Amino acid sequence: MATFISVPLKKSSEVDLVKPLSKFVTATYPPGEEQTEYLRAVEELNKLRKSALGRPLDKHESSLEILLRYYDQLCAIEPKFPFPELCLTFTWKDAFDKGSLFGGSVKLALASVGYEKTCVLFNVGALASQIASEQNLDNDEGLKTAAKFYQLASGAFAHIKDTVLSALNREPTMDISPETVGTLSQIMLSQAQEVFVLKATADKMKDAIVAKLANQAADYYGDAFKQCQYKENLPKEVLPVLAAKHCMMQATAELHQSALANQKKKFGEEIARLQHATELVKTAASRYDEYVNVKDLSDKINRALTAAKKDNDFIYHDRVPEVKDLEHIGKASLVKATAVQTPLSQKFSDLFEKMVPMAVQQSVSAANSRKADTVNRLIGSMREATNLCNGVLASLNLPAALEDLSGDAVPQSILEKSRAVVQQGGLQSIEQLIKDLPELLQRNREILDESLKMLDDEETTDNELRAKFNQRWSRTPSGDLYKPLRAEGNNFRSVLDKAVQADQVVRERYTAHCEMIALLCKPENELSAAIPSANPAKTLQGSEVVNVLRAQLAQLDEVKREREILEGEVKSVTFDMTTKFLTALAQDGAINEEALTASELETRYGSHTQRVQQNLRRQEELLSQIQVSHQEFSALKQSNSEANNREEVLKKLASAHDNYIEISSNIKEGTKFYNDLTEILLKFQNKCSDIVFARKTERDELLKELQQSIAREPSAPSFNVPSYQSNTPAPASGGPTPAPRTVFTQQQPQAKPQPPARPPPPNITPQAASTSAPISTPVAPSSTNPPPVAPPTGPSQAQGPPYPTYQGYPGYYQMPVAYNPYAYGQFNMPYMPYQAQGQAGYPGGPPAQQTYPYPQQPPQQQPYYPQQ
Repeated sequence: MATFISVPLKKSSEVDLVKPLSKFVTATYPPGEEQTEYLRAVEELNKLRKSALGRPLDKHESSLEILLRYYDQLCAIEPKFPFPELCLTFTWKDAFDKGSLFGGSVKLALASVGYEKTCVLFNVGALASQIASEQNLDNDEGLKTAAKFYQLASGAFAHIKDTVLSALNREPTMDISPETVGTLSQIMLSQAQEVFVLKATADKMKDAIVAKLANQAADYYGDAFKQCQYKENLPKEVLPVLAAKHCMMQATAELHQSALANQKKKFGEEIARLQHATELVKTAASRYDEYVNVKDLSDKINRALTAAKKDNDFIYHDRVPEVKDLEHIGKASLVKATAVQTPLSQKFSDLFEKMVPMAVQQSVSAANSRKADTVNRLIGSMREATNLCNGVLASLNLPAALEDLSGDAVPQSILEKSRAVVQQGGLQSIEQLIKDLPELLQRNREILDESLKMLDDEETTDNELRAKFNQRWSRTPSGDLYKPLRAEGNNFRSVLDKAVQADQVVRERYTAHCEMIALLCKPENELSAAIPSANPAKTLQGSEVVNVLRAQLAQLDEVKREREILEGEVKSVTFDMTTKFLTALAQDGAINEEALTASELETRYGSHTQRVQQNLRRQEELLSQIQVSHQEFSALKQSNSEANNREEVLKKLASAHDNYIEISSNIKEGTKFYNDLTEILLKFQNKCSDIVFARKTERDELLKELQQSIAREPSAPSFNVPSYQSNTPAPASGGPTPAPRTVFTQQQPQAKPQPPARPPPPNITPQAASTSAPISTPVAPSSTNPPPVAPPTGPSQAQGPPYPTYQGYPGYYQMPVAYNPYAYGQFNMPYMPYQAQGQAGYPGGPPAQQTYPYPQQPPQQQPYYPQQ
């Protein structure tokens, strides 16, 4: 009875995990101990896959342990690597397909780690079923192990049923389709229940319990049989085994329930149940004897039935009820599909334990972006305030106006600004930086264009093949797959366009101030000569207005220094959101990055934001006071054209210094931006190159499969060959041979005379009929008839049914036919004696009879041929 079904393993093609995963590690993590550790882990992962899938596995728990470890590792790394971007293609063959046209695709290649997990889990269930089938069910340990692994297999297949469609996002092969794995899960559960029936029987448990367990097993097998009826891809022996097991488990339940009836003194019920059990066993033995062995169970039931009948006939005389009147046997299930919860292996340790999931990495990246926006906003507002302050002071010619009371010397502030410009490289450094910007821009444009061109070329090829093969080209369209990459490329192009506009603004500003910047770069004597002189304003020295202005300017300088300190503090704030994101992911299964980041930013930068706002308000108040004081200073100051010209030049020099600092900073930032963007675009190019290469590999494999599929297809639909073209057996020896259709080279006449009716065949003796006669060549007819064309030796095309020609027809040629009374009427043709001109009749032929001259016809004779 112990015939159990096991599932074959799926086979996978070799995949190199090292190259794409290592490339991601080196691109994501900086060189160091962490990167080295992850690269070593990638090598170990590749070795683990080869151990799990690259060699035949023994039917032992150690082999299953390797599969479980690899499955757990896949589950662990799936959220940590961007597998859709890596385009790792996994190829698996159908477990039940033997190379025929049935059972779905021979193999399927998908760039999906979910597909890899599904197929590995299928092998977990398959190997567990094989290990369970190898157990010795004669001892308790073997029974426990078998039940454990059958339930594990059932759980693995059930998990695939629930997840395969979402994991693949396309139609799977037949072996992992929800219908097939659902059936396999039910079969494994049935076998686990049967093992518990065997264990309960071995443990000599109560008959009521064993009956319920066996009845439940029969019910499970019945469900499995119903699900399996239309699964053409499963092995042919599965269906009869399930049917036989259903009968045997039901018979077992009836056997033990009969014992329970005996205990309750219900001897008629006992016999009825044993008779029903006998019928079930006979059904299994007669129909499925080659698949299961029912002898032991049959002998046991027969012995019990013989003893029960004997006792009832001689002692109890209890009435035997009908089977339909018997009480239904209860059910008791002791099995349950083992839920798939990672880790499945007790010895699992994550090779990438320190690597955070991609969701956390993306959340950290988004948090860093929000942090950068906050820092840039604070620093930008402070720098904008500084530029505003410098602009206002330059328009008022402060503090140069206070320092230029003599009217002929270069103000100290102008000299300091001149030295600052010279120290930073002067005009030449800016010109060189501006000259380098177009080259950097062009390099980035070329990288981006080349990356998008690779996508365009591959997508064009994919569309051409899709138009050629239509439904056969079943892989994901390149246009859909490349949408994220194209969006990323468009974003890069938009960034470059904005950068070009920013570069143009910087150039225009440089053009507007380059003359004054060049003047600032000159020595002090040349600078002094270039500044117009004016009458001294020494009368204003020591005045109250000048003192107030100087005090206000000193306060303004203090505000600016406070801003510089505040900017440094804002830049120095550091924090890591990784831990908080990991905690949120573990607790909630998702990360609310925006809320968590906003809360952390408020905590870290809340006080700095308040201080910046206070600083800006203080500067605004001081600038208002300085403008009022400067009006009073200008009113007291002696005004003339020379003084105005001098003040205007000093204003331009001060403004040139401020613009030089800003332009230099902008160009340096632009240069850094282009260099950083180059690295990002190179990574984008590598990503495009990898996915295009993976798509080409997938395309080549799919083309190969399509070629094989097309080669296996029939060239034309099946059709029925006409009966007259089939190779029918020759007629009996001596029978009439039908004459072939005669073909003429000239056109037949339109009107044909009606042939005369045939006379009946003559009466001859069997001896005469059996006498053989030599066949002589018929004499050619008159020359008025065209010569016939010889019939072809091979079968002709669309040849009609044979029929004879008749005397009187143009082109009549009668074929010699010997008479055979046993074959007469076989072809619905009357016998016609043949005699050529000047030739004697056949030996043994009938005596000469009176002929009917044409066109005379016997009035009493009906024609043998049917009339139209």
